[in-house]
Amino acid sequence: MSRAIFGGGSKTKNGSNKRQVSSEEFKKWLMKFDHNGDGRISRNELRDAMRSCGVRFTWWRCGRVMGEADVDGSGYIDEDEINYLFRFAKEKLGFEIL
Repeated sequence: MSRAIFGGGSKTKNGSNKRQVSSEEFKKWLMKFDHNGDGRISRNELRDAMRSCGVRFTWWRCGRVMGEADVDGSGYIDEDEINYLFRFAKEKLGFEIL
């Protein structure tokens, strides 16, 4: 799985494979997948982002993650809701969000 997409990320001090990235780096990376430029991440855009990391991300799994992050029920993840993706990134993608 390529983590070079985050550029500034670094290995943790204990030498684990987890990469440390700031919350701003994560948000900036995710918003690169906002293909229509509306400032929100759709289900398809989220799926594209996760697949760019080499994650097998099915439509069903994407819906589950959207359900956790889309707290206002709009069907999109806006900038304020990206924080809800941090747990997923930590547990499933091997990142430590600082």
